[in-house]
Amino acid sequence: MTTVQRKAFGRMPPEEGGGEVEKFVLQSDSVRVEILSFGCIITTLETKDRHGQFSDVVLGFDTLEGYTRKHPFFGAVVGRVANRIANGRFTLDGKEYQLFLNNGPNSLHGGAKGFDKVLWSAQVLPNGVRFFRLSPDGEEGYPGDLKVWVTYTLSGRELAINYQAQTSKTTPISLTNHAYFNLAGQGSRDVYDHEISIEADSFLPVDDTQIPTGEVAAVQGTGFDLRQPVELGKHLQKFHLDGFDHNFCLHQGQDRRLVARVFHPPTGRTMEVHTTQPGIQFYTGNNLDGSLKGKGAATYPKHSAFCLETQSWPDAINKPHFPNVLLHPGEEYNHTTWLVFNTA
Repeated sequence: MTTVQRKAFGRMPPEEGGGEVEKFVLQSDSVRVEILSFGCIITTLETKDRHGQFSDVVLGFDTLEGYTRKHPFFGAVVGRVANRIANGRFTLDGKEYQLFLNNGPNSLHGGAKGFDKVLWSAQVLPNGVRFFRLSPDGEEGYPGDLKVWVTYTLSGRELAINYQAQTSKTTPISLTNHAYFNLAGQGSRDVYDHEISIEADSFLPVDDTQIPTGEVAAVQGTGFDLRQPVELGKHLQKFHLDGFDHNFCLHQGQDRRLVARVFHPPTGRTMEVHTTQPGIQFYTGNNLDGSLKGKGAATYPKHSAFCLETQSWPDAINKPHFPNVLLHPGEEYNHTTWLVFNTA
């Protein structure tokens, strides 16, 4: 049984329209998750360790103010296009589109005011919540009126996130959730003792601005071979890596498949990621620097969390040989990601 509660969480600043932000609490016997109508943000995700003790395993803030100020997309749904678009530029049907540059020379996670920074309308479901918004034609430079639905449902140990969209004009789209996890509990110093595996035979090498070079490289014999579980800290040392911020190329197909697994031996917590998406961005919080005050006055230093963002491949709009990211009128964008929490 999942219970769903709806609560007030705060009001947007007057300059942002002053709308009311609600919090939705989804609870089963093994997982409790809190989600905001602002940015569809997961603010809390509590799951049991092997002794049955609950801990909150996602980074975030105690108040709305934390989320309305600048932060690294904690827990949010990002779009229209997750990840990076080179030079914030693409051409579609002979017309060039220029997006806002918010990540060096590139556009990241939807631009200046992406889906993470807006209020969504909400509808309570028997075991979850569905958010909706209309992204108007030209918003952040993207073409077409885009209707978007993001649905969170909780059943037992499994949190499902479904993304659906329809457009009035052809547009690129790639939606994901940008939760930062630490299975030891948020506020823990690092994720070096986590064991991770990713079911991917290839990954995308990037240039010095984190844009894929276009090569689809085999993981075999490299530090990117995570097909067998590795202990993160030792693995980064062994391969002299500063951390991960790369797209791993998943086996293509529309069916649900297991794509990543994380195990935290001290607590016994495990997290599996299943998805229908073609890629997953593995990010180890390389840009966290301890400057943000998080929940319970925790600070979040470098490598104190990991993200596993299921997505289309970065800059695919400019790389014709990457899986297609275009949504056409009359079609439906429909992807689901499942997070399964357990103990071992």
